[in-house]
Amino acid sequence: MYINLYTLLPVQTFLQRTHRMTSQQTMTNLSNCEGSLDRLLPSVSTGLSPRKRTTSQCKSEPPLLRTSKRTIYTAGRPPWYNEHGTQSKEAFVIGLCGGSASGKTTVARKIIEALDVPWVVLLSMDSFYKVLSQDQQILAASNDYNFDHPDAFDFDLLTHTLRKLKQGKSVKIPVYDFTTHGRQKEWKTVYGASVIIFEGIMAFADKELLQLLDMKIFVDTDSDIRLVRRLRRDITERGRDIEGVIKQYNKFVKPAFEQYIEPTMRLADIVVPRGGGNMVAIDLIVQHVHSQLEERELSVRAALASAHQAQPLPQTLSVLESTPQVRGMHTIIRNKETSRDEFIFYSKRLMRLLIERALSFLPSQVHIVQTPQGEDYEGRTFHGKRITGVSILRAGETMEPALRAVCKDVRIGKILIQTNQDTGEPELHYLRLPKDISEDHVILMDCTVSTGAAAMMAVRVLLDHDVQEDKILLVSLLMAEMGVHSVAYAFPQVKIITTAVDKKVNDLFHIIPGIGNFGDRYFGTDAPPDWSDEEMDEPSY
Repeated sequence: MYINLYTLLPVQTFLQRTHRMTSQQTMTNLSNCEGSLDRLLPSVSTGLSPRKRTTSQCKSEPPLLRTSKRTIYTAGRPPWYNEHGTQSKEAFVIGLCGGSASGKTTVARKIIEALDVPWVVLLSMDSFYKVLSQDQQILAASNDYNFDHPDAFDFDLLTHTLRKLKQGKSVKIPVYDFTTHGRQKEWKTVYGASVIIFEGIMAFADKELLQLLDMKIFVDTDSDIRLVRRLRRDITERGRDIEGVIKQYNKFVKPAFEQYIEPTMRLADIVVPRGGGNMVAIDLIVQHVHSQLEERELSVRAALASAHQAQPLPQTLSVLESTPQVRGMHTIIRNKETSRDEFIFYSKRLMRLLIERALSFLPSQVHIVQTPQGEDYEGRTFHGKRITGVSILRAGETMEPALRAVCKDVRIGKILIQTNQDTGEPELHYLRLPKDISEDHVILMDCTVSTGAAAMMAVRVLLDHDVQEDKILLVSLLMAEMGVHSVAYAFPQVKIITTAVDKKVNDLFHIIPGIGNFGDRYFGTDAPPDWSDEEMDEPSY
């Protein structure tokens, strides 16, 4: 597919070539006042009526939760794996190429806004400039280093990062400082996407990169406009002087565009003139992406409900011994007449026993200590780097005190998974995991597991963060056989620990005889009248 959008919309000439300024005139205006740059840029108007949303999926308000420190997309990420636990849906990758200051980032942000789908990642090629040597640093300081040449980019790291991100993995992205021409110490962690928008001047310059792009877009903007934008950006945002910017543009930027960037326009599926002002182009792109996402929709929970039944329970399952004490506590918490105080008290007792049981499956090694009597004692110590607890919100959070009570200085992470009322599928809404969790043994906590859909999504998240499967322990107060089979079949190395396993799940995927909605009973909340139990947490999966 190749679409040149010049044929769809009259091309607006931003600056008449007979009245273009010389570089000297531009420098004079910039020296007079900062605001003159804005006057050099004409207002962009398509001559069209106000744009309408392209699909019914769009909402009047963006699905955002703003806190004092961050903005969280509250729309959930749908399943990206099948009942086998393996990835069956890669992210859709859009490549945005164009000259320096052509408006690639603006186009990307407008596509994200118009898409209005959860979990969209914007990846900038600017983050992957190579680390400069001392001699190169000196050249860069005098505007004599060519940042617009393919050799300036770390294509190996870029390709590895984009491929991993497309596969749904967690990645670390370098943060480049254009003032010092170097990478900052702290890298940015990015995880999970339905759509990845990758933008950069050399986005089409590498064959391996091209193979990762599902849609290629070239942003074509008048050279005078690009020069003015670059002047404003480099002077106001990067602290450079005007002479240096002009020198760099004439020596490197303009020749590089003509030699390396402009020829790649022929590789594009769509050519977008006038950048972010071309809403016809953006709407066309959005419609295509939506159609691609619809083709990739998965139905995981329905597959789980019809698979792995009438099989013996797996060897990876460990059920707490049904002693009179354990049986008695189950009698109390399963009783619908039990008061909330008693429900909490006996649930906490069971959680403590459950966590103690789970710890017995962690690796240990012989450790000899000397007693106060001067005698040697052959004991055991944990043989691993760290233990991290991860709770599936909200009910799994109630197990954190029990874990903290028996594991000193344990790290805690959280994953929020809820059911989409329209699709009936689990969706990942939020996660916060400790750094370097890939090196840890992880105790994954949820109070009830029905079909196993939420537990599988949580395990998949941990695997995407490079946690080893055999280092994951799923602990739950109550599980249905269906959920046990689902998790064990998809992730045969995950250890499953619970206090009881019930045989049945009803048509609403609630465990029978079950325990009810654990979160509501524990926190003293009731489901809103327009919500089903499935929308809460525990009985859903």
